[in-house]
Amino acid sequence: MTTSLPTDQNITKTLNIIDGIDMDIATLVQTTLTPFYNAFPWLAHTFLGIPLGNLIAATLVLCFFFFLRKVFTHIVMAWLQKLAKKTETFYDDRVISALKHPASFAFILLGFHLFFLLLLHESVFIQNILNTLVVFLIFWAIIAVAEALRGLLNHATDRLNPDLSREMSDFILKLIKIFIGGIGLGAMLQVWGINVTALLASLGLGGLAFALAAKDTASNLFGSFAILADKSIRIGEWIKVDGAEGVVEDIGMRTTKIRTFEKSLITVPNQVIANSPIENFSRRGVRRVKMTIGITYGSTEAQLQKIIQEIRYLLHTHENIAQDESVMVNFKAFGESSLDIFIYCFTRTSNWKTYMDIKQEVQLNIMKIVEENGSSFAFPSQSIYVESLPIEKAQILPNK
Repeated sequence: MTTSLPTDQNITKTLNIIDGIDMDIATLVQTTLTPFYNAFPWLAHTFLGIPLGNLIAATLVLCFFFFLRKVFTHIVMAWLQKLAKKTETFYDDRVISALKHPASFAFILLGFHLFFLLLLHESVFIQNILNTLVVFLIFWAIIAVAEALRGLLNHATDRLNPDLSREMSDFILKLIKIFIGGIGLGAMLQVWGINVTALLASLGLGGLAFALAAKDTASNLFGSFAILADKSIRIGEWIKVDGAEGVVEDIGMRTTKIRTFEKSLITVPNQVIANSPIENFSRRGVRRVKMTIGITYGSTEAQLQKIIQEIRYLLHTHENIAQDESVMVNFKAFGESSLDIFIYCFTRTSNWKTYMDIKQEVQLNIMKIVEENGSSFAFPSQSIYVESLPIEKAQILPNK
């Protein structure tokens, strides 16, 4: 009677990558060491349980791969970049630059792998660490290439929606990176023998708790969709929302970053922006100029009319004042210490610096108009009129 051993369906085969890329260099080096051991018996002496010959060979191999890393980085990559500059497209330049650091790190990993093999001390734990780093390296390179090809994504989104091309491409690229990173994380878990399928299935047991915990994250994610769909804000625009005012620096999957005019960075959840009134200053096109100037009470009615007429003419003929918007110059009121003239118009720009330059020019011309008409600006003052003063009775002292 025979019995069959039970099999565990949940056992996962570990992922081993680095053994397939070492080109069996360790075996070649070990074979090369045999004549040296015969010629120099002292190389067989051990240090911390490691033969001196293997220790020397492992150190030399590691140094050799560090040297190859320098050669590859400074010579091969430099040559490839010069070669890429001769092509018409610039994407190959970016891809080569993006792969420079991952390729350099690959020499380090391979060097340490051979180092531990020659020391005869590459345990399962060390092998798993090296394989994990190899998986990390592969997906690091993939993400770097995706970032280098951002321009292609920008070009594609520009055809779909030119107004939000940058925001959409940034958002899609982040989704791509998260997807690639998720696959990479699964591959790293596979290296350590963790059954990713079983792990994902176990998450279903806590799905409700996870959904409740991720409620705010999901709200912010849908908020980012709403922001992109409504086209309410764009990167680089000056906005005010939920008490935060500044320039939009980034629209992420969860939050939007606003750089204030004090240069501090405010991070606002996307669900707050999607559900709050947004004041977008960059889209108004014009900017209002509203002021009241006070003329002294010593000015005559003719002077006042002349000043008002000339200020109106100034605003109606000024190239930077929007003529299709309201332009008003009127005698507003008899103030406490001045004759008040109300001035109301709009500049053709909403740019803060340009607006201030235009406003300054208009105000200097108004000063000139007032001075040329023989009047002046009033300043707060009060006049006190006394009808009579009480007569003090002199106290006559008797003579002694």
